[in-house]
Amino acid sequence: MTIIDRGSGTPVVLVPGVQGRWEWLGPAVDALAKRCRVITFSLADEPTSHGRFDEEAGFASYVRQIEDALDAAGVSGATICGISYGGLVAAAFAGRRPGRTEALVLTSALPPSWKPDRRVRFFTRAPRLLSPLFCINSLRLLPEMTAAKQGVLPGLRFGLRHVARALTHMFSPRLMARRVRLLDGLDLEGELATLHVPTLLITGEPSLDRVVPVRLTLDYARLWPHAGHATIERTGHLGSITRPDEFADLVARFAERASSRQGQRRRIV
Repeated sequence: MTIIDRGSGTPVVLVPGVQGRWEWLGPAVDALAKRCRVITFSLADEPTSHGRFDEEAGFASYVRQIEDALDAAGVSGATICGISYGGLVAAAFAGRRPGRTEALVLTSALPPSWKPDRRVRFFTRAPRLLSPLFCINSLRLLPEMTAAKQGVLPGLRFGLRHVARALTHMFSPRLMARRVRLLDGLDLEGELATLHVPTLLITGEPSLDRVVPVRLTLDYARLWPHAGHATIERTGHLGSITRPDEFADLVARFAERASSRQGQRRRIV
């Protein structure tokens, strides 16, 4: 598996969303690497990942990737930060490997209770055929971009850069659809209910997230009342890349506190 390992200090594993490519998170990786040691990768079934994807294991292949990445980086534990679909992967890893999870950060994350809505079911029906329509539908993110960049023209410029990044590191509609289908029948809520690790939920503003409604990400607070919540203002679903410095500051400060507490516990023991 190809591992991206940047920066120094408190280790943070960054798990990408359903598009599968770590490069889509480039601004977030760059901003975090100024404060932390960032370990990231593309999802296991991406050709560029060179990861191990087991058809029978399905979704568990993505969960196993996190442990593989920690092993490859020589890190015993880290803050696990998942974005969107990657948030559910990160949560599942924490539930299965709490000893290697110093803290958990879930950003605009799908909860275990999530079910695909009518729009998602429509696009997963014929992903290749409908991919042009999917791209057009992505224009619904423009209000978020203009809000984050504080103006229509700056928002459009950011949108064009984002499109260029997407074209350079092209997503696979077929793989995206398969990742959604892998959640069918998956019941993670039971194994996550007893998990108790430091957790931070990061969302954008409810009116701007047109992908994963904020109320869905906050469903994790029902499972984990101890979880904190932070809002990145003037963002929706794309806060980690539209306002990467604000995102990195939240993650880094939380990860540093969790790592410090973990170190104190080790010294006491």
